[in-house]
Amino acid sequence: MDKITNLIYMINIKDVIDILIVAFLIYFILKLITNTRAEQVFKGILLVLIFIKISQIFQLYTINWVFSRFISDGIIAIIVLFQPELRRALQYLGLTSSIKNNFNQNKEYVPETVTEIITAVSSLSRQKIGALIVIEKNVGLSEIIETGTKIDGIVSSGLLINIFIPNTPLHDGAVIIKGPKVKAAACFLPLSDDQKISRELGTRHRAGIGITEKSDCLSIMVSEETGSISIADNGSISRYLDIETLKSILLEVYTPTTNNNLILSRLRGQSEDNEN
Repeated sequence: MDKITNLIYMINIKDVIDILIVAFLIYFILKLITNTRAEQVFKGILLVLIFIKISQIFQLYTINWVFSRFISDGIIAIIVLFQPELRRALQYLGLTSSIKNNFNQNKEYVPETVTEIITAVSSLSRQKIGALIVIEKNVGLSEIIETGTKIDGIVSSGLLINIFIPNTPLHDGAVIIKGPKVKAAACFLPLSDDQKISRELGTRHRAGIGITEKSDCLSIMVSEETGSISIADNGSISRYLDIETLKSILLEVYTPTTNNNLILSRLRGQSEDNEN
C-alpha cells in the first residue's frame, strides 16, 4: 500500500495529460477500425504481441525471434494491404474544427435542397428507377467529380429525375451533390470489397458503400428492382428507409448536430435486424 500511495503522490498534471492523450488515441483507433478488415488484423497483432511476451518469460528464443521478425517485417505489408483504412484515418485527422462544413455556408438553401432531393428520390422509388446520389460533406470529392460530366447546377427534383431516366446519356453512374448544387453526373465510384455485404446487393449499392469507405460522404441508393431506398455512411448500409426517415437524415446532414451519429447508428441496427 505504501508503494501505491507513493506512486499516486508522484503523479503530476503532465502525467495525467499524457495518459488522457494516449487513451484518446487508443479510443480513436478502436472506433475507426470497428467493423472493418483492420479490426481482425488488430486482434491478430495483439495475439502475436502476447506470444512474444510469453516466449520472453519462458525463454523460448526461437519462437520469440520468429514472432519478432513477423512484427518488424509485417508493418510494411500492413500499410500496403490497409491503405484505404489508413487514408481514411488521415482524412479524419485532417477534419479540424477550423474547417467549416460546406452546408453551413449555404443554410438558406437547406429546406429547399432537402425538399428537392426528397421529391426526386420519392419519384424515382415509386417508378422503380435506379439511382445513386452522393452528398459531399467535409472530405472533397474532386477526383470523383472529374470522372463524370460536370453540371454545377442548383439541386432540383426535375434535374435529378431526368438524369436517372433510363437510356439517357447521364443515367449510368452517380450524381455528386455539394451543398445546394449538383456538381456532376455519371461519375464512377470505387466498389466496396467488403465480403460481409449481402450478395443480393448489386453494383450500385456496392459503389454507394465503397465511396463512403474512402470519404465522409453520404450515399443514397434507389433499387431499380424493388424501388427500395438505402443509404450508406462510413462503410455501412441502412436499407428499406421510408421518405420521412430519409428526410430527417438529410436535415441532419445539412444542419449537423450531435444527434447525427446517433441516428445513423440506430438505422444501421435496424438494417441489420431487417436482413436477419
